[in-house]
Amino acid sequence: MVRIQPLSDVAGASVQGLDLHEALHADQQQMLADALHRFGFIVIKHQSLAPADLVRFARRWGRPSPHVIDTFHHPEDPNILILSNVHKDGRPTGLVDAGTYFHSDYSYLEEPARCTILHAIDVPPAPNGTTFAQQAHAYADLPASIRGKISDLVVRHHYGNRDDLDQRSRTVASVLNEEQTQRVHWVRHPLVRPHPWTGEPALYAVSGSAFSIEGLPDEEGLALLRDLAAHATQARYCHTHHYENGDVIVWDNALLLHSAPLVDLSRPRTLWRVTVLYPFMG
Repeated sequence: MVRIQPLSDVAGASVQGLDLHEALHADQQQMLADALHRFGFIVIKHQSLAPADLVRFARRWGRPSPHVIDTFHHPEDPNILILSNVHKDGRPTGLVDAGTYFHSDYSYLEEPARCTILHAIDVPPAPNGTTFAQQAHAYADLPASIRGKISDLVVRHHYGNRDDLDQRSRTVASVLNEEQTQRVHWVRHPLVRPHPWTGEPALYAVSGSAFSIEGLPDEEGLALLRDLAAHATQARYCHTHHYENGDVIVWDNALLLHSAPLVDLSRPRTLWRVTVLYPFMG
């Protein structure tokens, strides 16, 4: 029997009783999708998946899109990005500090991410988790005058962490090589967008890759984005999930911002990540 248990009043639910080695029935997939849209992220416990299993599960949510940093694609499937602080033969096996600032995955692409799926392979004890910020609640709590002001604004996005561009910093966006840099370009997204399934409006990617607002002077647009980000990442909108080995987490990039931890480099930590796309509606 499948059991879904909320993790907090803000976001998140734990799912028990599924074995992702087995094909999901249509009603099980719908149950998971309903829980994702309600809670923002779901954590399916006690899994031990091979790369093919993880990618097969990811395809139930959308089209997998390999990360631009192909340096750390999984050797068995390039749809999997390895996140790891482990070195082998003196070389890193994965990205160490990935997304240690609030952002929405792939908002620097024209077609941004629907879901991100992580599988915890080998993680240290808590604290070790991802912090999520619920953006529909943050939008709803804005004064009506501000909601009216921002409802039609369009934001320019590019790969990077707009608040830290120092490539020597641990909180910079993972550094691209020259060939990878050629693959990312400026894109445009609405500042407020309705959720593709529920229609609920939410702030979209007001931190991370959001660099400016069309029609506003650069300083004014950036100041507005930073004010919105400060509002949208208050503790009352946030919940942190600390991973256990075997967790498979799915989060909704239309509904949440997220921030990864600055990991303790002395403790091994490895997760596999698949990100899937869908065309936003509305």
